[in-house]
Amino acid sequence: MNVINDTRSTLEKHMPLLLGLLVALLAGKALKKMFWTAFGMYWALRASGIHPFG
Repeated sequence: MNVINDTRSTLEKHMPLLLGLLVALLAGKALKKMFWTAFGMYWALRASGIHPFG
C-alpha cells in the first residue's frame, strides 16, 4: 500500500513538468508548420510575379 502512495505522489509531482513539455512540443510543431506554410506561400507568390514585400 505504501508503494502505491509513493508512486502516486511521484506522478503528481512530475505531472506539471510532463504536461508543460507536451504543450511545448505541440506548440513547436504548430509553429514549424506555420513557418513552412508561410515560406511556401511567399515563394509561390514570388514565383508567380507578385512580390509581397517589395
